[in-house]
Amino acid sequence: MQNLKGLVVVITGASAGIGETIALELAKQKVKVVLGARSEDKLAQIVDKITSNGGDAIYFPTDVTKKNEVQNLVNEAVEHYGKLDVVINNAGVAQIGKMEELDVEFWDQMIDINIKGTLYGMAAAIPVFKRQNYGHIINIISTAGIKIVPTQAVYAGTKNAIRTITEAFRQESDGSIRITGISPGFVHTEFSVKSAKTLEMKKLYAAKVEEIAISPKAIADAVIYAISQPKEVEIGDIVIRPAAQN
Repeated sequence: MQNLKGLVVVITGASAGIGETIALELAKQKVKVVLGARSEDKLAQIVDKITSNGGDAIYFPTDVTKKNEVQNLVNEAVEHYGKLDVVINNAGVAQIGKMEELDVEFWDQMIDINIKGTLYGMAAAIPVFKRQNYGHIINIISTAGIKIVPTQAVYAGTKNAIRTITEAFRQESDGSIRITGISPGFVHTEFSVKSAKTLEMKKLYAAKVEEIAISPKAIADAVIYAISQPKEVEIGDIVIRPAAQN
């Protein structure tokens, strides 16, 4: 694997959970990280933690449902560091519930964040990568949709959309821009529990997380593995989940 020192990496959804852990682990590898999320206070705390430990990080408040804010995040990375090596489209949201509940507002939110937010990240980065003649897109997807289950219809649908988009771009690319889809299963963060609508479902997911969930560091390690390959090697798809997950 290549030395990652000096790479410039943009991460969306970087204020907590998987995104935060990816940022911290990349910073340990001397990667320059540019963090985007809606919570400016949390981003500032993470950047302070990284820089106080000798790392290099900046942040830019970003709502991925707003195309101009995602573009500004990428622009900030290029203006500050002079290049962009990797964009990690990690921002995501879930709402677990039956279709008959007709939570159309949250369907819209999942479409706006999970699909459009990822597309905005790709749209902002691709012109930069084309000018440079290199770059790497990492889309954080999910095991949702690999196995179809009740209560995850719309969430899994948004993730399968990104799975399709990722593979289609891989086939379209001439290899100068690499793309990797990473699909985590149960990860020990608040994401799964927050996604449940009812108290009963929250308790069920909390118990599942405590029972089998893997550390978010496992996802960060997968990112590091993918981006540390030689430029002629592309890791197209990684599914990473607890060994006990069905």
